[in-house]
Amino acid sequence: MKHEFYKKKLKNGVTVLFEKRNLPIIASSASVNWGAEYESEKVKGISHLMEHLMFKQSKNRSSEELAREIEKRGGVLNAFTDEEVTSYWNKMPSKHWDVGLDIASDLILHPKFDIKDFEKEKKVVIEEIKMYKDSPRSYVLDKIKEMLYKKPFGSSIAGDVNSVAGLELENVKDIFKKNYTSDEMIVCCVGKANFDDICEYVEKSYPTNSRKLQIVEPVKINNEVVEKRKGVDQANYVFGFHGVPLSDKKRHIYDVVGGYLWMGMSSRMFQEIREKRGLCYTVNGYLDFAKNFGYGGIYVGTVPEKIKKVQELILKEFKDISKIEKKDVDEVKEQLIGMNKLGQEDSINVMDSLMRLEFNGSAEEHYDFEENIKKVKFEDIKNFKLKNYSSFALIPEK
Repeated sequence: MKHEFYKKKLKNGVTVLFEKRNLPIIASSASVNWGAEYESEKVKGISHLMEHLMFKQSKNRSSEELAREIEKRGGVLNAFTDEEVTSYWNKMPSKHWDVGLDIASDLILHPKFDIKDFEKEKKVVIEEIKMYKDSPRSYVLDKIKEMLYKKPFGSSIAGDVNSVAGLELENVKDIFKKNYTSDEMIVCCVGKANFDDICEYVEKSYPTNSRKLQIVEPVKINNEVVEKRKGVDQANYVFGFHGVPLSDKKRHIYDVVGGYLWMGMSSRMFQEIREKRGLCYTVNGYLDFAKNFGYGGIYVGTVPEKIKKVQELILKEFKDISKIEKKDVDEVKEQLIGMNKLGQEDSINVMDSLMRLEFNGSAEEHYDFEENIKKVKFEDIKNFKLKNYSSFALIPEK
């Protein structure tokens, strides 16, 4: 499939990405190369709190007006904060492309940091943190990063109750002023619109400012922790391991390894842990790649006395990958390529991928996925070795 893709670095420093489509829908985002990775332990959670505050009101619109502009035209809007990126996005009928772009830009450029909103939203975020802690699966998936990296990088993106409670509005204003700069922003649109019109809008609406991007090198560690808690009915277990950053082409080896070991009901771990032995209801894995880090995790919901056996089986499957046959590698490659093609239907997924890859160096790599997967050699998979691992388990306290 040929994609109609455009990219331009504007005079004000903003990079504009655009994939043209014929369906009368458009997804738009305004994103900044700033996230939890760059925070000190003292202000952990401030990027996530700032994202919340952006939706309270801008200098041009109230919270209700920001939502109404999108929703009353049939659209949806949201935002997210992760380790390296904060992004404000929406999706709506393409005849309103300019409205979608205007709202995303208003959110990222013109927040009105009101003290009442700030104190209120701190309480909201603290309740969000408590909610995730009360969700065993979410909690252990968050904690595994702490087992793989030293703090502050290893800490939760949302921070903890104490770090968020200690944040001041001046902290937010200072970080916004220093880091929400045009040279580290990307505007990305996927849908039916005109690229020149988008560029003209962004050139006119965004200021010209810049900063020196902070370099962060997360410190790797390995740790295994079992935490007991009352009110938990099963053991929630995560096995974690270090990978490679997004810039490393070897990440596609991890894609194939993951496809073989834990992707879907036909995967080795699903078959061995659930189907053959009935040790769990759920077993699935994931990979997280970014500019400065890469890691993977495998989640299993089981009973406390079976955790050791589950871990032994996971380690055995990694070891036994040396016995993999070429037909298995070929099947996994076809599976990954097929799933990637299905994912191209979702304009939000494509928008997110283009943005992340551009921050890492080249949005065009999004269109090279099939080629890069095909380049992975059988020997790359057969010789794959797990160098180290971490784990975290939350189990019932009797």
